[in-house]
Amino acid sequence: MDRLKQIEAFASVAMRGSLSAAARAEGVTPAIIGRRIDALEARLGARLLLRTTRKLTLTFEGQAFLEDCQKVLNDLANAEAAVSLGGLKASGYLKISAPAGFGRQHVAPLVGDFMKENPEVRVNLNLSDRLVDLINENIDCAIRIGELTDSSLISVRLGEMRRMVVASPAYLVEHGVPRTPEDLAKHNCLSLGQQRGWLFRHPESGEVDTHKVGGSFECNDGAVLHEWALAGRGLAWRSLWEVGGDLKEGRLTSVLDAWQAPPMGIYAVFPQRRHLPLRVRLFIDLLKENYGRPSYWELR
Repeated sequence: MDRLKQIEAFASVAMRGSLSAAARAEGVTPAIIGRRIDALEARLGARLLLRTTRKLTLTFEGQAFLEDCQKVLNDLANAEAAVSLGGLKASGYLKISAPAGFGRQHVAPLVGDFMKENPEVRVNLNLSDRLVDLINENIDCAIRIGELTDSSLISVRLGEMRRMVVASPAYLVEHGVPRTPEDLAKHNCLSLGQQRGWLFRHPESGEVDTHKVGGSFECNDGAVLHEWALAGRGLAWRSLWEVGGDLKEGRLTSVLDAWQAPPMGIYAVFPQRRHLPLRVRLFIDLLKENYGRPSYWELR
């Protein structure tokens, strides 16, 4: 029990950034939290945290140990929750964050399904393309696509997402079909910004490279690029979550399929907590069940 309390104290301090914040969450004094961390460092024979009156910093050993601790604590919380699920109903307040475009199409509808199945849960869905602060904004679960950079958060992989170059059939009839990324120089490429480029993976070597593209139109809103591609105004590099239905119905055609970049992960991320609420677990399960089915993306 002492070892577990020491690990919980360390993970809480590392996540919250101070002894006092961790102590408030635990309902004890900062001195008790400090003694638990001192005991943990003494037992391990390694310094995990560098503490001053103004700042708290993880050492190299502390960062590596934190990742393992978070996995252990999360597995333990899930094991306890799994045992105690019988007879329990999800209830309470669930605050979710998701990217705006993806959230409108692929989170909001599933929130509706979730609330039908769990009528005692109230949901706040925050759609924003900014990187939200889960802890300070009291967000229970955030949906993120692509590489995760914040190692202090726990993540669950929900599925994967491919990006592809698409165009309308009419555009391809008029301008031809590109066979390699180099052929894009002959086409009007609708992009978020030329400096960002489009990613491709060589079909033989597997090497991933960023290819700069050019065209007559740039826009920082992907939905506009999607509409312009549908209108036959050029090629666009879009995610399957956005164009899956158009591909299935023939409104768009994908090209350079052999050169597609590796898929990106779709993740649910949440702060480390002693017990993950049932409402969060059930919502994550619903997303994973849907996003994990390839047919799901073809119907949206």
